[in-house]
Amino acid sequence: MDSLTSTSPRNLWRQRDFQLLIGGRLVSQLGDQLQFLALPLLVVTLTGSAIEAGVILGLQTVLYLVFGPVAGALADRWDRKSTMIWCEVGRGALTATVPIAAAFGALGMPQLYLVAVLNGVLSTLFGAANSSALPNIVTKTDLPAALGTVGAMSNALRILGGTVAGLAYAVGRTFPFAFNAASFLASAAALRAIRADFQQERATASASPRVLVADIGHGLAWLWRRPVIRTLAVIDAADSLRYGAGYLLIIMLAQRLDANPTQVGIVFTGAGAGALLGSLLAPALTRRFPLGALSITMLWVEALAFPFYAVAPTWWLLLVVAFAESVVSPIYNVALDSYRLAVTPDALRGRVTSAIDALTTGSAAIGALVSGALIAVLGAPALTLVLAGWLAVLALAATLSRTVRTATSTTSPDLTA
Repeated sequence: MDSLTSTSPRNLWRQRDFQLLIGGRLVSQLGDQLQFLALPLLVVTLTGSAIEAGVILGLQTVLYLVFGPVAGALADRWDRKSTMIWCEVGRGALTATVPIAAAFGALGMPQLYLVAVLNGVLSTLFGAANSSALPNIVTKTDLPAALGTVGAMSNALRILGGTVAGLAYAVGRTFPFAFNAASFLASAAALRAIRADFQQERATASASPRVLVADIGHGLAWLWRRPVIRTLAVIDAADSLRYGAGYLLIIMLAQRLDANPTQVGIVFTGAGAGALLGSLLAPALTRRFPLGALSITMLWVEALAFPFYAVAPTWWLLLVVAFAESVVSPIYNVALDSYRLAVTPDALRGRVTSAIDALTTGSAAIGALVSGALIAVLGAPALTLVLAGWLAVLALAATLSRTVRTATSTTSPDLTA
């Protein structure tokens, strides 16, 4: 395949297929950001219930946890490019029903729930195929640069998305849905124009429930036999517990410092800016340092930075801490994802990626669910210190793990089948 010839990371943007992949993804992600804000606002307008708004947003996580492993198996068994295109077309058609129904005065909660559930299923399947396809679009050498670029642009949208989403909702309650529907179709067109194959050639077979269960088991067995990926996946999941609790924790810490809603938003904008910087730094650091050393260093930096949330005396110093602490995760994620995608056989990528994502997503969901109760019992500053201690335990565990310390590159024994 032409996409597997060796190229320099600095030439990544000269690759037509990567340009199409990232362009379609960004347009679709912008549409998702607009809809993410508009959906709960629309639900509250229709029902007056914040609880229903929370439930409909939480469906995405629940569906991912339930359907994720199956989606990974399907992404490995079906043609990935066709799967992604049809998922985008399906999501576009489903999302378009919202402004159409609103125009005829027929929009109600049953339809919004149905759209949320079906879109969640298609989004999970799309994500499994998308993450599995990237190593077939760019070279292994270019993976850190590609992942860093995706992360940087995603974080740039994260910084601007709130403002753009608010303006879009001001145009009309269902305008964000119309824009998102169009963005899905634009993404499908970009995917259709990509010339590279999204997977290596392999025989196709039936996807019966029994076969899918066997496929999922095969993927989990492969993952269990790879100590580097397995160990770092467990550490990443444990870190996600803290990440899930962090959103509410930072809000409570900011309010404790008498920050108004605008200032709280600026704190999270600072976190987005830090994540953007981390994404820009990640490719160079990933190429220069071995995975083990980078993972251990990043975990210790995170553990040492986190306690400053508890002692920041003003909201703008809380912003500084949020910026600094948020630089770390993208660097760690790009290094780990580059390694995992490079060493995982193409035929197993969907299952392995979905299994790890389900583990980390589930951990983050648990952290988010228990954060409110823990803040009520311990208080926000005390919980911050507890979580900092948890991060220190993870950093120490990584430091003491010979598996992590000796993780070097894609020439690791994890590469063997």
